[in-house]
Amino acid sequence: MDTMTLPSTGSGDAGAAAPPAGPNNPTSPSAPARIGGAGRLRRLWRGHESDPAWARPALLGLLLATLVLYTWNLTASGWANSFYSAAVQAGSESWKAFFFGSSDAANSITVDKPPASLWVMALSVRVLGLSSFAILLPQALMGVATVGVVYATVRRHFGAAGALIAGAVVALTPVAALMFTFNNPDALLTLLMALGAWATMKAIESASPKWMIIVGVFIGLGFLTKTLQVLLVVPFFGLAYLIAAPTSLRRRIVHSLLAVGAMVLSAGWWVAIVELIPASARPYIGGSQTNSFLELTFGYNGLGRLNGNETGSVGGGGGAAGPSWGATGLLRMFSSSVGDQISWLIPSALILLAAGLWLRGRRPRTDLRRAAYLVWGGWLIVTMLVFSLMAGIFHEYYTVALAPAIGALVGMGAVEAWEKRSSMLGSVALAAATAAAAVWGFVLLSQTTAYGDWLRVGVLALGLAAAVLILVTTWLHGRAVPFVVAGALVAALAGPAAYTISTTAQGHTGSIVTAGPAGGRSGFPGGGGGFPGGFPGGRGGFPGGTTGPGTTGAPAGGGMGGLLDASTPGTEVVAALSENASSYTWVAAAVGSQTAAGLQLGSQLPVMAIGGFNGSDPSPTLEQFQQYVENGQIHYFVASGRGGFGGMGGQNGGSSASSEITTWVEDTFTPVTIDGSTFYDLTQPVQ
Repeated sequence: MDTMTLPSTGSGDAGAAAPPAGPNNPTSPSAPARIGGAGRLRRLWRGHESDPAWARPALLGLLLATLVLYTWNLTASGWANSFYSAAVQAGSESWKAFFFGSSDAANSITVDKPPASLWVMALSVRVLGLSSFAILLPQALMGVATVGVVYATVRRHFGAAGALIAGAVVALTPVAALMFTFNNPDALLTLLMALGAWATMKAIESASPKWMIIVGVFIGLGFLTKTLQVLLVVPFFGLAYLIAAPTSLRRRIVHSLLAVGAMVLSAGWWVAIVELIPASARPYIGGSQTNSFLELTFGYNGLGRLNGNETGSVGGGGGAAGPSWGATGLLRMFSSSVGDQISWLIPSALILLAAGLWLRGRRPRTDLRRAAYLVWGGWLIVTMLVFSLMAGIFHEYYTVALAPAIGALVGMGAVEAWEKRSSMLGSVALAAATAAAAVWGFVLLSQTTAYGDWLRVGVLALGLAAAVLILVTTWLHGRAVPFVVAGALVAALAGPAAYTISTTAQGHTGSIVTAGPAGGRSGFPGGGGGFPGGFPGGRGGFPGGTTGPGTTGAPAGGGMGGLLDASTPGTEVVAALSENASSYTWVAAAVGSQTAAGLQLGSQLPVMAIGGFNGSDPSPTLEQFQQYVENGQIHYFVASGRGGFGGMGGQNGGSSASSEITTWVEDTFTPVTIDGSTFYDLTQPVQ
């Protein structure tokens, strides 16, 4: 007989609706107004009065462990993605470059994303100085904050136990550990989406237009981080509010429209400025073919990602062999290239989501637990479907956007099922979720030899044993139940935890990175492979160059003519670029942003990225480049191929300007060799 009572979740069926607001309810929304400074400090350390005594120490321990996990080897990645690090360096030198997200301080071209994530990192660099640590620290803090936000959101209606499970799942998701120690915009995007879910639940509790406006602001800031991807969470945020907010339908609609207005304003102010400023007064919009941020948003970064028609993209659109970025389909998230990044607990999350919705099916319209399932479940399903079916550019690390939803659903569903474990549905759902995590963990761990057989076999055996025992917990002695619960949690989290630790134990550089053990995946050593069939041409870079600061010694450069990774130039190259640098607007120009980024980060001087990231943007045109040279604004041109894609082919349309510029330079100026690399001195024409 089960004589054990687990720590209270703080809600139970009482989670069907928020506690009534009022002066006698210390947890009501109005209560904080009555709490003085000493009370707030006491609440910070002791937690909510409804929480068990262990809850706040456990939360602080989780956040501290996440911080240590994400920062202990943070600088191993050096400049990480040099494409963004160069833009951060530029933003730390020039407020104009800061505002627009320019690749260089002289503002020739922007990165191919809006600049919100660059703003955070550039401010860190302005305070701490240019270094790998200054660039990556904000990302790690965003990871800790995301874990905290997911915890806080789940705790409100499912208690501290479910919230701790949710937070731990997020922290131990391999792709989350990768992106929260890397400098891509996905870290800030994931945090903002989590904040949007938190604010949505706050809005639903009290039918608050203020909180719906805050939701809109978070979504708008997410747009300024990675454009349209943030909109994937919007449908079910809005649907949950329209269904569950305790007010009239007319007010629910009005409040939703206020959220949409706040979203448009919080994103649109920057877009309007960029679109209205004359092109001659701002940098070229990288990734676009018409120097328009709107074209970039709805083309290359928008519909092109769905249908594969991304003009100027890396790798083209596929052709007879299928999409260049991997096969699409409903099982894409479970494929060999994606599954070990994110899918460890997706089967369990889906099982617990279905069970939770069924168990809350007959509750009142305003049931807050059901609303939470709609918010997080809609986030997971919509985003997962889009990622699975999109035919355009897709990288495994995009899936970090699923981590908060998976964590929340596992935490919420586990608590819901545990509370109903005396019923057939509750116990079967919990057992099925445990078994699914163990079996799928075994499958994923079987794809690598990094951990031997003991881990995968142990996960499978422990998980299946715990699943069977969960079915009979009502007949077990109370002292045995905690061991069953612990066994289920260990079996579910051991696999992703191993991958996460392996991820943070090594550095990652370049534009395409993956989580997991070194050498455990195809493609780049240390977790790079993400381009089907590998990258032709090996890993280029500057002869005589070195790896970025703090790297583990992996070869610098990158495939595709250096367009996917950068190298750090040698001292002779830096000295040549620095000579009379103040006399030039750009000390050098190079085709493709990564080649330019390596030179810029090595010299900390502006380097023009001809053609933007892929070398396929019409920036500058041949005529513009010739005028810059005539004006004496550019010192060197880096020989790196004949235009987009490093002269290797495979470009999906785009401009030929970079190829035309390369041909003109080669025909007009004399090559010089510096530290084994070929440059053209644009002040020395052929005699």
